Amino acid sequence: MTSQFARLGVPTSLVAVLAERGIQTPTPIQAATLPDSLAGRDVLGRGRTGSGKTFAFALPVVARLADTANPTARRRPAPGRPRALLLAPTRELAAQIAESVKPLADASRLSTLTIFGGVNQNPQVRTLKSGVDILVATPGRLLDLRDQGHLSLEAVEVTVIDEADHMSDMGFLPGVKKILAATPRDSQRLLFSATLDNAVDVLVRQFLHDPVVHEADSAVSPVTRMEHHVLTVSAAERSDVIADLAAAPGRTILFTRTKHGAKKLAKQLNGRGIPAVDLHGNLSQNARVRNLAAFDSGRVETLVATDIAARGIHVDDVALVVHADPPTEHKAYLHRSGRTARAGSAGTVVTIATPDQRGDVQGLMRAAKIKPTVTPASADVLRELAPGERRVFSADEVADRTPSAPEQPSSRPRRSGRGGGSGRGSGSGRAAGSGRSGQAPTASQPQAPRGQRAGLKASGNGSGRVPSGVAPAGSTRGAAAFSASAGRSVRRRTR
Repeated sequence: MTSQFARLGVPTSLVAVLAERGIQTPTPIQAATLPDSLAGRDVLGRGRTGSGKTFAFALPVVARLADTANPTARRRPAPGRPRALLLAPTRELAAQIAESVKPLADASRLSTLTIFGGVNQNPQVRTLKSGVDILVATPGRLLDLRDQGHLSLEAVEVTVIDEADHMSDMGFLPGVKKILAATPRDSQRLLFSATLDNAVDVLVRQFLHDPVVHEADSAVSPVTRMEHHVLTVSAAERSDVIADLAAAPGRTILFTRTKHGAKKLAKQLNGRGIPAVDLHGNLSQNARVRNLAAFDSGRVETLVATDIAARGIHVDDVALVVHADPPTEHKAYLHRSGRTARAGSAGTVVTIATPDQRGDVQGLMRAAKIKPTVTPASADVLRELAPGERRVFSADEVADRTPSAPEQPSSRPRRSGRGGGSGRGSGSGRAAGSGRSGQAPTASQPQAPRGQRAGLKASGNGSGRVPSGVAPAGSTRGAAAFSASAGRSVRRRTR
């Protein structure tokens, strides 16, 4: 039977690469754009993050450069003169694009290079001098190397601008215009964006030639299987509610408004025995890579991030997104929330709102065209939104899992791995089978169940109550023990 990708015009060799990775059916944005992009047309693709845009542009880029009709005649790239340019707004997105492109390029004997700031440029310069077919880059480092004379864009045959609206939000459009102006006027240009605001529209009108416009999914509508909730909490309850959600089984992303807030919250969670890593602009590139890798692999199941992770970060099976700090504008809310409910999976989005934030949150939801379920935080509500036993770890175990956590003295052997088999049940209203679950254990990565953490104590009227304190990890009363005030139960950690 002919592959659906083959029917769209994707070369057989690339279809085989996709099949090896279990990719058989094109997403709507891929099905819409591939016939035109493969034919050499300029394309404007509009679709939400997570809609499959990376392969929508990676496939035509590789197919064009590979010249599958006559591979022996394919020319080699000249030193410092890449043949294709894939531009991304952040280092993390550039790295993830490169990861998706590489197997396609390898199958077609094409070379790739990723360049971004925050790291030594010398290895990048050396690779450029050897000749590169496909260059994945962020605008700042690309312009730096161009201005230093290390590369020219005069040989670029196809340019891709990914997350164009994010480029605009981050103030990169002047640099993007310089970059596009340096590529040949008759070269192919593919622009992908979740929204098309005025700034992006100017980019389209100035640099794309008679583009074909394709849209997959509304740029403002929520993902179909995404549940939106607002939890109203007092200022005193806020930290405990966030910690309770973070301690639930499976991957969770907590968004904060500031870099300092992300660092502080991750530190607080680690101190409570809930392994967490942070992701924000103040981290070195190596730390960002380590932390994201720990989260992506499942070794750490809680990521605390600023909006740097709201766009283009692709991590599977994130079933819970928590706006620990509500964003200031609705586009940020939608893009943050888009980290869950990806590839047809269900997901839950929770916004924490203290009394002084409720008015702003109401306006935010109206602008985003979201009608959330608004409820006070309680034990029952938290267990419905994030099912599963809460778990904490000892300080040593937290250090084992978190690459950026301060080193803790330990006489115990270090071990890695993540909790597995504690998927989130279907009792929360999610479709069965979409639970939060861990990866299967491997022989080289022994698994340990996530330790229990006592949750909010349900009161007699079922409303629940947020506990005021948690015993330190490693306490003789058990790592999950709450302070035993009147009427409060203490649950011991079982091993």
